[in-house]
Order: sequence, then structure tokens, then C-alpha cells
Amino acid sequence: MNESSAGRSGFPPAYLDRVGSSFTDFLAASAPDLLPGRRPVPQLPVGDIAPHGTTIVAATYDGGVLMGGDRRATMGNLISSRDIEKVYPADSYSVIGIAGAAGIAIEMVKLYQVELEHYEKIEGLTMSLDGKANRLAQMIRGNLGAALQGLAVVPLFAGFDLDAAPGELPGRIFSYDVTGGNYEERGYSAVGSGSLFARNSLKKTWRQGLDAAAATRTVVEALYDAADDDSATGGPDPVRRLYPIVYRVDAEGAIRLTDAEIAAVADAIVAERAAAERQNTTREA
Repeated sequence: MNESSAGRSGFPPAYLDRVGSSFTDFLAASAPDLLPGRRPVPQLPVGDIAPHGTTIVAATYDGGVLMGGDRRATMGNLISSRDIEKVYPADSYSVIGIAGAAGIAIEMVKLYQVELEHYEKIEGLTMSLDGKANRLAQMIRGNLGAALQGLAVVPLFAGFDLDAAPGELPGRIFSYDVTGGNYEERGYSAVGSGSLFARNSLKKTWRQGLDAAAATRTVVEALYDAADDDSATGGPDPVRRLYPIVYRVDAEGAIRLTDAEIAAVADAIVAERAAAERQNTTREA
């Protein structure tokens, strides 16, 4: 397709010459300045002046996988947002949770959603779960320059594997590092500033064979424990009616659990912890 025919069609040549299924590759050729990793990188570390998302956890269960995130974003020693959303559906059968520089992370998520939708429209089929995980790794690698200046994005990715072999659990979890390293996790994982405390909680409460309700409790409890020890992780806030965002991904697709469902789980955990604390106080007295 030459420029004259492209001009008559009303589209620039780049829109007609490329036949690949990657929207990111198309954007790199036609408008590279729109890619997060292609923008000028500040010469000094700027991590403390940009809002950062914190703790994300994920856990598998018999029918799929769950992912949850707290609602707090921080900027240095300040709380920059109390109700940020850090878990998003990537497509119908996968979800992505963001930790790190919030602005770049949200932009990367939107680009990733378009990337998967573009592939599906061009190829006429859904990308495999491994393919989705690898595409996300490439996008993270493109942000390495900004990551070295304190604007790192380290997401957590999970999905329902439509191609899982009989007898294998269909829920799968993938973690990453700032260089784009892609690692499949077994059973559960956590990222962000409160991930150490969340992982310790998951070690004690997660087990194979959990049903969806028990796995939901495990995810919410891990976020509660992270908030108890990490100042950058927000706990349940019944006054403002702010609770963790949790997505369930199973054979029916990615479904966000309602605030009422999460509130019931969180309130039960708080009540149990309060009762245990009262018993300890009574024994000490």
C-alpha cells in the first residue's frame, strides 16, 4: 500500500502497511512517544513525589484464582489517595494488579487491555494465558529506564487457563521484576510494600482444595495482616465504606466481588480479631 492510495483511504500509511497482531508494536512504529517507556526519563530519582500503589495478593482455588488489592496510594510519607483501584480485568479471563508508580501503572494496564483486545480482533482467537503473561513482561521491560529513576511498575497477573490439561488447576499466577522477568507462582503470591506480611499470612491460611468462599477470606485476611504492619497498605475502612477490591476468575470469566460481599468478610475478620484481643486482655488481667 503506497502513500497515495493510503491518502485516498483517509488513513496514514502506518495504519495500512502493518499486519501484525501486537498493538504495542504498531504504536512503537506510528507514535512511539505514546508508549510509557519511550518518554523522557528524569535525570534524578523522583519516586517520592509520585503516587505509588502498594499491596496486591492473589491465591488459587479449585475453580480458578482470586486477586485482591488494598485501596491506599502513598506519596513519600503522605497518603495521596484512600480509594484508588489497583486490580483490573485484563480481558475476559485474566486480571492484573498494580504496585509501583500509580500513574505509569494505570497507563500500562490500559495499554495492555488494548493489546489483548487488538490481538483477539486481528487473530480471531484469544491469546493463551502464557502468551498474555509474556506480552506483559515485554511491556514492563520497556519501562526499565523509568524504573531505575524510582518509577517502577511491578504488577501481578493471574488468569483462568482455558487450555489447562485435565487434572490441572486452571487458576494460574505470574509475578514480575522490574527487568520484565516473568515467574509463575504456585498457589499464592503478593507484591508491593506489604507483600512480606501478606505472604506470611497466606502461608498460614492458604491450602490446596480451598473453595471460592474460603479463598476470598484468605485474600482479604492477607491484606488485613499487611495493613496491620505496613503503613503504606490501607486496611478496611467501615467509616468511609472502603474495602479491598477483589476479582474472581473462573470458567465464567473475571467477576468483581461486590463491596457488600467483601465488607461481610472483612467485618467478620475484624470481629474475630477483636474478640481474641479481649480474651487476651482478660487473661492478662
